[in-house]
Amino acid sequence: MSRHRRYTLGALFVVAGAVAAVLLASVLSTVFFAVTVAYLLWPVRRELVARGQSRRVASGGATAGAFVMTLLVFVPLAVVAYLRFDSFVDLIGLLPAQIDVSLLGFEYVVTLESVTTLVVGLVERAARRAATAAPVLLVKVTLFVFLIYSLLFYGEDAQRAALALVPVDYRDAARSLNRRARETLFAIYVLQAATAIATFALAIPVFFALGYESVVTLSTVAAVLQFVPIIGPSVLLAGLAAYHVALGELLQAALVFLVGGFVIAWLPDVLVRPRLARETADIPGSLYFVGFFGGVLTIGPIGVVAGPLAVGLFVESAALLSTELNSVGDADHDTPESTANHADSESTADRDHAAPTADHDDAETASDVDRQDPDDE
Repeated sequence: MSRHRRYTLGALFVVAGAVAAVLLASVLSTVFFAVTVAYLLWPVRRELVARGQSRRVASGGATAGAFVMTLLVFVPLAVVAYLRFDSFVDLIGLLPAQIDVSLLGFEYVVTLESVTTLVVGLVERAARRAATAAPVLLVKVTLFVFLIYSLLFYGEDAQRAALALVPVDYRDAARSLNRRARETLFAIYVLQAATAIATFALAIPVFFALGYESVVTLSTVAAVLQFVPIIGPSVLLAGLAAYHVALGELLQAALVFLVGGFVIAWLPDVLVRPRLARETADIPGSLYFVGFFGGVLTIGPIGVVAGPLAVGLFVESAALLSTELNSVGDADHDTPESTANHADSESTADRDHAAPTADHDDAETASDVDRQDPDDE
């Protein structure tokens, strides 16, 4: 295949991919998440194949395992809601019938009935939206699972096809970017899990010190909410603070919001993310934070993965460019002038070495002549 034909087909592939991305924009985030999860599951699938499993069984097993692990993340929240529902109802019953609020010389009366009506209305609207979005969500989940399975099953073919588009001289850079993408994605998901575990560990002593009875329950909810970008456990702390304000416990509300916000919502991100980002993906903590928060604020929830991934690829590209420029700089030291000077010095050394050799040869010749003179006589 000629180079022109190869590049033409590559351009056609890029154009077709761009058209598909535009037409399938509504599921583009689903496709992106499926690709990132397939990246993480590829070592699992490869290990299963190495142990004698077929490609189909290995791909299906890895996909099923990932689906189960995703469900297990939210199982603790569902269990807590089921077991503590009666306690939650009892806490609502402790609220006063009305709350008098004085602000800027004006007095407001907030009744429990009006708050209940407002909350019920919000829940009903949320339920209607969820029911409307349920079919679309089901389709996206199905697409997500099938995409992961397909990417794992046809992984070798996809790798060969993608690498074939890269010129031979640049395939080492493509492999480096692929390695960086895999390490960064692994770090992103590991960081989320590690941050949730740290949140749970830090929340237990805080809730215990603040006098709460359901310490493990509240800590579990805080840990699960850590998977929600930006908001995280702050929703739980704000709800607890509002509850204490309704009871007139302003000091308790300030403590749970400020102390809990510092230790539970803020400290895990500061302690865990920067350290693990450097150890698992070799990305400075400051750049990881820029990618994480910048991605979320720019493109929404998908930015949790896309932002740090973009930063990781940028760092790897900068490293490749630096290595290339340094190698060119080292090669520039071997200029034609320096090469000629080096050759002249070698020639001079050879002549200097040759001169004593010639003198030594002349001396040997003279001695031979002297030895021959008596015979001639």
